[in-house]
Amino acid sequence: MIRAMKAAGSDVTVLIRGETGTGKDLLSRAIHSASRRCTGPMIEINCAAIPENLLESELFGYEEGSFTGAKKGGKIGKFELANMGTLFLNEIGDMSMPLQAKLLGAIQEKTFERVGGTKKISSDVRIIAATNQDLEKRIAENKFRMDLFFRLSVFNITIPPLRDRKDDVLVLATHFLDKLNKREKKTLKLSEWAIAALRLYDWPGNVRELINAIECAVVSADGLYIEADDFPKRILTRHFIQKSETSNSDTENQACLKSEKSNLEKSSIIRALEKSSGNKSNAIKQLGMSRSQFYKKLAQYGLK
Repeated sequence: MIRAMKAAGSDVTVLIRGETGTGKDLLSRAIHSASRRCTGPMIEINCAAIPENLLESELFGYEEGSFTGAKKGGKIGKFELANMGTLFLNEIGDMSMPLQAKLLGAIQEKTFERVGGTKKISSDVRIIAATNQDLEKRIAENKFRMDLFFRLSVFNITIPPLRDRKDDVLVLATHFLDKLNKREKKTLKLSEWAIAALRLYDWPGNVRELINAIECAVVSADGLYIEADDFPKRILTRHFIQKSETSNSDTENQACLKSEKSNLEKSSIIRALEKSSGNKSNAIKQLGMSRSQFYKKLAQYGLK
């Protein structure tokens, strides 16, 4: 985040790198919001989601009659829409080589031509690009222009996968839960057991998977607290996916899940008691359990 704030203080192009789902789009918005261009538009385009033959017209717009199906009067593109603001080019590694050349010219000269046009159009745009691909490898394979790479990567930010920044999991989960509580008009909180489950899981789908898990839990939860079993089954243990792939039946999967769930629950109760210096009333509040449920679990796990 420190590098992101440094990037926000400048107008240079930024390249954000990281696995799918790490939150590259979220970071790009944070940079824009903290930049001097925050009052201007933030325009996003996913270069991998638009067919190659349409991507050029989406970026640069087109003139009337430039191709079959073109709108009367033409259409302005993302570069014009982002004037005096930020243009976020997601999945930049999937852009074709010919279009890369036109993009490079637009970034360097701050001018471009619409598809089918001859007039030079100026646009003052700050570029933030993102990719989950190894651009150096694509350069070696002649699939990405080296000059464009250097133009885009003036300031590099790499977002580590969520499994390598476990301290961020609870911060992000709380943030997404707050947003969902407002949307769903709820006041849910994460129980100690739910927090432990989130921290144990390895998050192969990164931030996107975390959002999915919180959304599922908000819908599933009863009462005032989200419990671990409100999350999708895979979240309950960091080993569940690997074990379920090698086990031979749904019965084995369920047995594995039940065992892991019990271990997690017992560990959560022990930690809550330690944090509250043995004060059971405080531990109950941390866990989000009823008093009768808490004492039943103490007996179940042989705890005092």
